[in-house]
Amino acid sequence: MRSVLVIFAAFELVLGVWMTFLPASFYEMPTVDWTPPYSEHLFRDLGGMKLGMAIVLTAAAVSFDWLLTRVALLAYLAFSVTHMVFHLGHLEGDSPGWSAVLVAIITLSVLLPLTALISALVGTRRMA
Repeated sequence: MRSVLVIFAAFELVLGVWMTFLPASFYEMPTVDWTPPYSEHLFRDLGGMKLGMAIVLTAAAVSFDWLLTRVALLAYLAFSVTHMVFHLGHLEGDSPGWSAVLVAIITLSVLLPLTALISALVGTRRMA
């Protein structure tokens, strides 16, 4: 579970720095530019949010506090599930290769934290 927190904290940190400080280059990535128009303001705001999520995930990984771990995973899932639903509904007409890569990545971004959250919840019940 801690490794999932660390992996997603690092992922959020990289994306957060990239989106906050180089938003136009992030927009040029395959799959991101499928939904124009580009908005520097939106990308910088989302980058800041991702940096905040990286901080919460890192704090959960370091402290390994059960409540903070569950809250961090739920917060991450609030984004990743809605992100997955949006993209799965907007794949038509796009590159099949990049669509497959996108679906694989966003599916893992839901399944790994969800599995860790279920593990945290089952672990809590066992302790009670």
